[in-house]
Amino acid sequence: MIERPYYLELLKTYRNIPLVKVLAGIRRCGKSTILTMLHNDLIKNGVSADHIIHISYTSEDLDDQMTDKEMYHSIKAKMTEQGRYYLLLDEVQEITGWEKAVNSLLENDNTDIYVTGSNSKLMSSEISTYLTGRYVSIPIFTLSFQEFSEFKQTSRKTKKELLNEYIRMGGFPIIAVSNLDEDAAYQIVEGIYHSVISNDITRRKKVTNFDLFNRVVKFIIENVGKTFSANTIVKFMKSQGRSLSVEAVYNYLKWLEKAFVIYRCQRYDLQGKSVLKTQEKFYLADASLKYCMMGFHTQAIAAMLENIVYFELLRKGYKVYIGKNATKEIDFVAIKRDERIYVQVCRQLPENSDREIANLLEIKDHFPKYVVTLDELASGNMNGVKIIHLSDFLLKDEY
Repeated sequence: MIERPYYLELLKTYRNIPLVKVLAGIRRCGKSTILTMLHNDLIKNGVSADHIIHISYTSEDLDDQMTDKEMYHSIKAKMTEQGRYYLLLDEVQEITGWEKAVNSLLENDNTDIYVTGSNSKLMSSEISTYLTGRYVSIPIFTLSFQEFSEFKQTSRKTKKELLNEYIRMGGFPIIAVSNLDEDAAYQIVEGIYHSVISNDITRRKKVTNFDLFNRVVKFIIENVGKTFSANTIVKFMKSQGRSLSVEAVYNYLKWLEKAFVIYRCQRYDLQGKSVLKTQEKFYLADASLKYCMMGFHTQAIAAMLENIVYFELLRKGYKVYIGKNATKEIDFVAIKRDERIYVQVCRQLPENSDREIANLLEIKDHFPKYVVTLDELASGNMNGVKIIHLSDFLLKDEY
């Protein structure tokens, strides 16, 4: 097992604090492995194995549908001795009402609880009823480029070769630890995608028009990194001879978000200092989700570079927005407490690179400004704007 120390260190900061640690992300992004890492670290730090209750609630592990009361009593039955118990509960969304069971277990001062899951039951809006103020949400993403490189450290590939592989193959851990060609990798990712769609959306939400739903998903995937609205999708479907309501589109988008397939990036008005509710963008949980559905095309790289940068900023703890500065657009405005950075992403820096950085130069503050590019020859500082290669940007500890 290759460890992901970033998440382990993050979990350590919350250890023994009376909050439920909620680890949520798309299926197969590594949540179960992180729980196993935590289990091993607890043992390493002197916790007795019989005081670690590690249970998986995947459908394959459950003979029948367990109730929240049965969940609670089955865990309590294992807590037979004095002392603190560490509860590591994997894929809890399979238990209806799991929040009630976990809330009751949290009432016991001798529990430290960690749960994982991969759908809306793990989103803050869904669990706040029973766990208000008593949980911390820890988003789990597919591998960063740093993690991907560490997974591949025995391959002897150059940084450039690893970056190309990361861009083309994505960051699902199962892909990174395997020596697969693109076709085999995309086939595995397609299986993950269909598992999410069937288990977390169509079955739970009782989607009846599966063909229409798939067409909407395809439109979203094709338009990653572009601004569009629900009305845009309705009009496009009408041009294809398909009819659906704006409300249906809103539901589809919401369900995809709650299954962690897509992430919504809102616009931020730099002059009004407010978040706008129109012309949002959506990004995919992993770039390979696009390639497995539509194949890898060099024309699509620019949008997927944005996708990669967006998630790197999220991993580093930023809230990320599209920047609106009067009539100009900034690819990303990333905000973390009193920190802020501005980022433009491009595949190649044009000869007249002033045009590429002009939007950044119009922002009259002293926060860091970056142009992130795949251009091998582009680097340095232009009028205060840092030109940086994508690999170097992804490997920076801080900005």
